Amino acid sequence: MKITIRKSDFDRIYEHALKERPDEACGLVAGIDREDGVREIRKVYLLTNIDHTNEHFSIDPKEHLKAVKDMRAEGLKPLGNWHSHPETPSRPSEEDKRLANDPHATYFILSLAEKDNPVLNAFHVEGEQESRNVRKEELLILGEED
Repeated sequence: MKITIRKSDFDRIYEHALKERPDEACGLVAGIDREDGVREIRKVYLLTNIDHTNEHFSIDPKEHLKAVKDMRAEGLKPLGNWHSHPETPSRPSEEDKRLANDPHATYFILSLAEKDNPVLNAFHVEGEQESRNVRKEELLILGEED
């Protein structure tokens, strides 16, 4: 699947992740699934990691509910979540795979491991807990004019 995100939304995620470092930052993404098969991110939500750790995240439930209500009000659908890896590469950890329970969601991971070179990747996770299948998805960061 191809996924698009605007550069300004990428920048918002990156800035939030830098601000939250050394903890993992987290949030949600919303948008549409276009008829041509492209998943288009139209809005990102910067939420609170209530675990306050650099090893995992839990989204604040009140903020989660508020974000979902906002998505509905704007005619968007929840497309997945994002979180940062302050010190490790942009790939799902074993815990990330274990907690990826929505086969329709896209899971975005932003690595801050390389100074001044943030890496955002998108993943699809499916299958039974014992044999999770992780597939990297094509992610295009678009300029504002695209």
